[in-house]
Amino acid sequence: MPLRTSWRPLERATIATAPARPGVYELGIGGDVVAVETGVIRDGIKSALVYADADQVRWTETHTLEAATEVAVEHRERAGLD
Repeated sequence: MPLRTSWRPLERATIATAPARPGVYELGIGGDVVAVETGVIRDGIKSALVYADADQVRWTETHTLEAATEVAVEHRERAGLD
């Protein structure tokens, strides 16, 4: 099951709207999930903009990095990325 948020373009303007909080973010191409990552969302998206082969991103915040890791494991399995 993917995150329940809408895809946003992976571009500089999107980084400005991303929270500087822990969470899970998915990277996508054409609506397909290609990666599920965790960390401080804004920082991760900045890095993805430079290094990832993706054109979309969506995220969800968590209270801790540990919680983000747990959520990410489920999403990777469901997306077949495990």
